[in-house]
Amino acid sequence: MTHSSCLASRQLLARLRPHRLSLAAAFCALTLQVQASPQLVATGSLSGLLHDQSGQSALLENGVAGDLLGGLGSGLAWAGGTTFIGLPDRGPNAKSWNSALDDTTSFIPRLQTLSLTLAPQAGKLPFALTAQLSSSTLLYSNTALNYGAATPSLNNAGKFYFSGRSDNFAAGSSLNASNARLDPEALRLSNDGRSVFISDEYGPYVYQFDRATGQRLKSFALPGNLAIAKPSSQGAAEIAGNSSGRVANKGMEGLAITPDGKTLVGFMQSPLIQDGGDGGAANRIISIDIASGATRQFAYNNYDALTKKNYNSSEILALNNHEFLVLERDGKGLGDDSNAKFKSIYKVDLANASDVSGLSGEASLLGKAPAKTLFLDIKKALNDQGITDDQIPAKLEGMSFGADITVGGAIKHTLYIANDNDFIATTAGGKSNPNQWFVFAFSDADLNGSVYLPQQISAVPEPQQAMLLASGLLAIAGLRRRRR
Repeated sequence: MTHSSCLASRQLLARLRPHRLSLAAAFCALTLQVQASPQLVATGSLSGLLHDQSGQSALLENGVAGDLLGGLGSGLAWAGGTTFIGLPDRGPNAKSWNSALDDTTSFIPRLQTLSLTLAPQAGKLPFALTAQLSSSTLLYSNTALNYGAATPSLNNAGKFYFSGRSDNFAAGSSLNASNARLDPEALRLSNDGRSVFISDEYGPYVYQFDRATGQRLKSFALPGNLAIAKPSSQGAAEIAGNSSGRVANKGMEGLAITPDGKTLVGFMQSPLIQDGGDGGAANRIISIDIASGATRQFAYNNYDALTKKNYNSSEILALNNHEFLVLERDGKGLGDDSNAKFKSIYKVDLANASDVSGLSGEASLLGKAPAKTLFLDIKKALNDQGITDDQIPAKLEGMSFGADITVGGAIKHTLYIANDNDFIATTAGGKSNPNQWFVFAFSDADLNGSVYLPQQISAVPEPQQAMLLASGLLAIAGLRRRRR
């Protein structure tokens, strides 16, 4: 019920039965309170024409600069204060150059440390968001990796960089952690602030990296039912050649970390092949105990009752240690010159959910899927602020909480949503397609009984500052040794 329909109901009851006016007013107040939802408070962007600080400035195989600042919203994590970490995926592959590789290149996956600052303003939205890149950190292994026809030129002894090229793998299942190919899609920060956990679509893989240096620290062993037996450099060949495992380019798209910092919760973008495949309704959530590596699997129903369609999922975010927000979306909107149809966030509780590790098939999984409730209709919220469907990013993928703010005298929590612009600064139709962030404010009342527990992250230096600090300490130690 809208405010205007509430008012009409009150006026009608006042004419018919004046003594029931107070009852109508109470009903309307209750209805409006129940229907309260997160409020868009800020938007911000960085041009898709900018370059990062990675040092990978040489042109890639397709002629695109290796340091192009794009795809910042494939993953997004809050690091305290105004600091966030953006995660691009496997790099620019929209420009055709080699269909045998799905046009992928030797782009090196990386962390982009950002400052996203909110400042009050007297505009349509209560805050303005200013985005600034702080540092870029390339991801590597200190042990040799399996490459295809091209090895990153930056490789040296003890540094074997990951790559977006789809041919960078060896024989065996797709879970081989020695494969160099990496298509990062989500990240979360450890509670001590010193490392990040990253999930990927190629394996799927879940790795832990040092935040300051980019070195891989740990590889988590994922369940075998997520893997494909016959990897290929072409996604279509992977789909045709496998009867089970993740769908090509639809691996572990989302990743959450519980506020206590003990558990990672990964989300497959689409159902596994054996569970109905892309377009199916039965998805899987995988929890990983960080200390032991033990895993559990839970079912999730992708079906949307209003549109009567199944939608893939882009991100998962922990409200507390058992409740999660899940971002579901279509692939339409700014980026491919179409109109967005569906972008929504749902809330799901896994506290009493059944472990479906031993189950297979859509029907079996759907019978174990916990109920979900709508938390935010992103498309409607953006429309309400004058953002038309053709300007809503097609790929809203990154999602993170941020610092609390004051809105209208009340303290609110913040939710940041970011886009993956696919490294396409301007669409085929001539529209600007920057890296974007949308900030929503929400209260505890908007959670309808759930409790938001923010992750407790220790304060650590920025990556560049940490490296300089380490260098300084080493220099001091060396000076002391020489004085002896």
